[in-house]
Amino acid sequence: MVDDPLDPPPEPQPQTPPAVAAASPSPSPPPLLLRPRREAFEHGLLPIPKLIFPEGTLAHTLAQVKDKLASAADGGGRVAAAALAEALQIPHEQAALALATLAAVLPADDPALDSGGGGGADLRDVLLFLYIQSYKRLVPRAHKDSPAVTDVWPSTSAFDGYLSALSPIQLVRSNSRRFMPSQADEEIHQLSYLQKHMANILTLLADSVEGEGDDSLVLTMETFEHLGFLLKFSEGTPLSQAATFFANSDPDMPAAPVSAAQVHDWISQNISASLEFSTEKSISKEVSQQVTSDIDVTMADANASNARNSTPTGTNPAYYRNTTFVEGFSKTSVVKHASDVKGHSVKVLNCHESVIYILAPLKYATVYGCSDATVVLGAIGKVVKVEHCERVHIIAAAKRICIANCRECIFYLGVNHQPLIVGDNHKLQVAPFNTYYPQLGEHLAKVGVDPAINKWDQPFVLGVVDPHDSLSHPAGVSDVQAESAARLDPDLFTNFMIPSWFGTEVQEPTKCCPFPLPEIYCASQSKKLAALEDIRRTIRELQIDDNRKKELTNALHAQFKDWLYGKFSSVHSVANAFISPLCLF
Repeated sequence: MVDDPLDPPPEPQPQTPPAVAAASPSPSPPPLLLRPRREAFEHGLLPIPKLIFPEGTLAHTLAQVKDKLASAADGGGRVAAAALAEALQIPHEQAALALATLAAVLPADDPALDSGGGGGADLRDVLLFLYIQSYKRLVPRAHKDSPAVTDVWPSTSAFDGYLSALSPIQLVRSNSRRFMPSQADEEIHQLSYLQKHMANILTLLADSVEGEGDDSLVLTMETFEHLGFLLKFSEGTPLSQAATFFANSDPDMPAAPVSAAQVHDWISQNISASLEFSTEKSISKEVSQQVTSDIDVTMADANASNARNSTPTGTNPAYYRNTTFVEGFSKTSVVKHASDVKGHSVKVLNCHESVIYILAPLKYATVYGCSDATVVLGAIGKVVKVEHCERVHIIAAAKRICIANCRECIFYLGVNHQPLIVGDNHKLQVAPFNTYYPQLGEHLAKVGVDPAINKWDQPFVLGVVDPHDSLSHPAGVSDVQAESAARLDPDLFTNFMIPSWFGTEVQEPTKCCPFPLPEIYCASQSKKLAALEDIRRTIRELQIDDNRKKELTNALHAQFKDWLYGKFSSVHSVANAFISPLCLF
C-alpha cells in the first residue's frame, strides 16, 4: 500500500478580502513542490540513545555501520534484527522494535519486512532510518519581542522543559499554544534539515565506481527511489518521474546510474524552491494577519452550530495535505466517518471535555494536548501516537500505539504489537478494546489489523528523556526508564457504546467487539450482568401500586444522576451513560 496521492484541489475560491489580497499577494508555487514525508519524522523517531549519533561524527559513524550491516546482510541486501543488534550493540528486542518502526513509516509496504520487525529490511531503508534519528524537533517559536525578554527567560537554560512540563490544561491557560510550531513551520524545519544533510545521505546510499572526484559515486534509479522515504512531491509525482535524468525510463532497459553530485544538485534546487515558496507564504500569512491556526487545517464539527471548516488557499494546490485535523474543541462531540476524512491520517489536537469519534480506516493517528476527553479511533493500520494528554480515555484499534508524556489516562486497546511507552508518564492504565460500530470489522480488514491478536497488556517501555526533543525534559537530567502502565481493575471495566445513529447501513455489520475479551474481564462482565438481572427481578416482583412505583422510579433517576455527576463530571463520560434506570423495569 503506497502513500495515497493528494486529493485534487477544488475550484479556486477567494479566501481573503480583496484589500488584504492586494496588499499581500500569495507567491506562485513552483510547478512541482518537494515536501518532507511527515510520517518519517512524526512516527519514525525512537528515543534509543545508541541509535542516535553526534552530528559531527554522524556520516563517518553510519558509514562504518553500513559496512557492518552490508557484510551481515543476506544476498538481497536485507538486514535482520540480529545483524542490526550486533552492529549497533543494542538488545535484540530494541533492534526488532527499530525494524518494526521502520516498517510502519515506509511509504509502501515491504512484503519481506513484517510489521513486527521480523524478516529483514532493505539496507538502504535502514540507513535512511538511522540517519534521521539525529533529527531534532522544532522548538516553540520565540516571542516577537524576544530581545526584551531574554534576560528573564533565556533561550537555553535548565528550564528548557517548561512547556512540555505543563499539563495540557496549564498549557492552554498559559497561552503558550500560540508560540508552538505550526504544521508549515515543521515542514520548513524538516526540509532545512534534509537540505543540510542531503550530501551525506547521498554519499551513504551511493555505490562506488571507477572514476575521479564526483564521478566515483553513483546512484541507480532503484536507490534513488528509496529517497521517497524522506521526500515526496505534493502532487504525488514519483521522484524518479520528476527527475529529468530518470524520467520515462524503459522498465525493460534500466536507466544508467547517475552521479551523486548530479542528484544532489537536483534535490538541492527543488528543496530551495520549496523553502523559498514556503517561507514567502509564511511571511505573507503573518502580514495579512489571517486568523487561522494552520495553513493546512481541514476540520469540521459534527453539528452546524460548532462547525469550523478551513481549507488551504484555492490557488495553492501544493499546500493540500493528506491529513485531517480535529483541533480546539471543548465540551462537545465530534464525529468523523470515512467520507469526512481527507487523506490517510488524522490529528486530534487540544480538545477538552469532549468526545471525538474517528470512525474511519486510516494509516496514522495523533492525539496531542487533550484533557478530560474520550477519543475513539476506529481502525489505524500503521501507528497511533498519543502525547501530552491528561485524564483522557483512548479507545483504539490499531497495529501499534506509542504513548508519550501522558497523565492519568486509560487506554482501551486492540493492538497487534506491544504498546510503546516513552517519556514522562504518570498513572497510566491499559485495558482491552471495549467498543464496536457497524463498519468496524470492514475497516479493520481494510487496514490489516488482526482482531485475533491483542497485546494490550504487554507494554514496551523505553526512557523518560527524548533526545529528539530539547523540550522533553530539563537539561542535564539523566535518563531513566519511563513509568509503565497498570492493568485496569476488571471491576472498573465497562463497554463503551457508540450511538447507533452514528453508523450507516452495511451488508455485514459488526455486532460486537471483534477483539476477544480476556477471561478475567469476561467474568467481571458476567458478574455485573447477573447483579443487574437480580435487581431487575427484585423490582419487578415488588407488590407496589403505581404511585409507589413512580416514587421508586424518581428515586432511581435521582440517584443515577447524582452518581453520573460525581462519577463522570465531564462531557466525555456522559456519552457512555445512555442506559436509563427505566431499563430496570
